[in-house]
Amino acid sequence: MYILTLMLAAMGPIQPAAGQELGCIVMRETPHPSERPSPLDSVSFVVAGGHVKVCYGRPSARGRTMLGGEAHPFGTIWRTGANEPTMIHTDVSLEVAGVAIEPGSYSLYTVLGEREWEIIVNRSITQWGVERGYTEEVRAEEVGRGRVPSEPNASHVETFTIRAEPVDANSVTLVLEWEHIRVAVPIKGR
Repeated sequence: MYILTLMLAAMGPIQPAAGQELGCIVMRETPHPSERPSPLDSVSFVVAGGHVKVCYGRPSARGRTMLGGEAHPFGTIWRTGANEPTMIHTDVSLEVAGVAIEPGSYSLYTVLGEREWEIIVNRSITQWGVERGYTEEVRAEEVGRGRVPSEPNASHVETFTIRAEPVDANSVTLVLEWEHIRVAVPIKGR
C-alpha cells in the first residue's frame, strides 16, 4: 500500500474524471484502517459545482487534555487529526482559509492557538502525518497559510470531528471540533 501511495504522489495531483468520486489515501496497511484506534473518516460536499472531500483520522480524548495539553500544546503544528495528515481533495479551484488552491490533493496541518489557528495547505501528501515528519522538504511544499478564530464549544466533543456547514452555493464552513474547541474554516469556490 505504501508503494501505491508513492506511485500516486509521483503522478501528481489526483484529479478524478467527471462524475468519479474522490477517494481517501491510506498510507499504511498495519493496522488495517478499520482496526485503528483513531478511525479514518471523511466528509464530502459540493462547492461552486465541484466536489470536495476531506479525509481525516478521528482521535478520541479518552480523559486526556489533547488540544492545548501535553499531546498538542498551543503554538505547535498538528496534523489536524490522527494517522495520515488530514487531506483535502478537490476537482474545483478553491480558497481554504484565504489560501487559493487548484484542483488536486493537499494535506492540511494546523498550528494551534488559544484564540486562533493557523491553517496550512500543503502540496505534499506522501508523508505520514506525525508532526516530526513535517520536515523542511515538506514545508517547502506549502501553498500558503491562513488564520481562523478558535472559540469555545458549549459541550465536550469526545472524538475529533470535521463537518461541512453550507453557507451558499459557492461556499461552506468546514467546522473542526474536539474537546471544548471549535474552529470554523471558510472554503469557497474561485
